[in-house]
Amino acid sequence: MRKRKVIFIILIIIVLLFAIYRLQDIVLRKLFPKEYSDVVYKYSEEYDVDPLLVFSIIKAESNFKRSVSSTSGAIGLMQLMPETAKEMINEIGDDYIVDEQLYNPEQNIKIGIRYYKFLYKKYENMELALTAYNAGIGNVDKWIKDGIINKDGSNIENIPYKETNNYVRKILRNYRIYKHLYKE
Repeated sequence: MRKRKVIFIILIIIVLLFAIYRLQDIVLRKLFPKEYSDVVYKYSEEYDVDPLLVFSIIKAESNFKRSVSSTSGAIGLMQLMPETAKEMINEIGDDYIVDEQLYNPEQNIKIGIRYYKFLYKKYENMELALTAYNAGIGNVDKWIKDGIINKDGSNIENIPYKETNNYVRKILRNYRIYKHLYKE
């Protein structure tokens, strides 16, 4: 009889642990959503960028709030600077858009993914591309030239701007979580 009690208690513990694990997964999926999936997947495929990385960027930039703008003038889900957006639009060959159109999720995500891809091609490194997405190409080029960060991105912890340093770490953390939750 005592043996049955022990087995029963072990089974209850296993069921509880499984329930806690599932609950954690449900809560994390609420905190790390895949909003605007149709648009993210469409342009991620077009520009060959991991959609989970795009979700990670959007999470860090705007927390999926499409009408957000920063004090520095960045707009929308992927927090694009209007001048950067206009440069990417010229490169894509799309029609000219006005700043207000950057609040449109499809426009913002398309241009944001294209901009990230441009940075990735330039630096051939995800961490450096993310660093440039936040701090700008000029800063990243200067930091590489001055030996502050390596061209291979192996020492991104040396990024001198605290905000950018935290930004890159945040996106990399988000990306790990997205990859764990959605295992694509």
